Amino acid sequence: MEKDLKINFNAPLREEDTATQTYGCRQNNPDICGNNGLPGICAFVTDDCICRKPSRAWKTQYQKLKG
Repeated sequence: MEKDLKINFNAPLREEDTATQTYGCRQNNPDICGNNGLPGICAFVTDDCICRKPSRAWKTQYQKLKG
């Protein structure tokens, strides 16, 4: 299941993605993410698999993918 939650940063948007959250983890290296494993924030430990604190670059990438 963990591998299924590693989503490529450039992958097409999913219905759950917004400028402030992503389905799964779009970090290049989730192991060094400061939010990895934080309850209620990290996709790997939330029941809905939503990352509620994606990287600072995500907002720009979201707009690009949405474009």
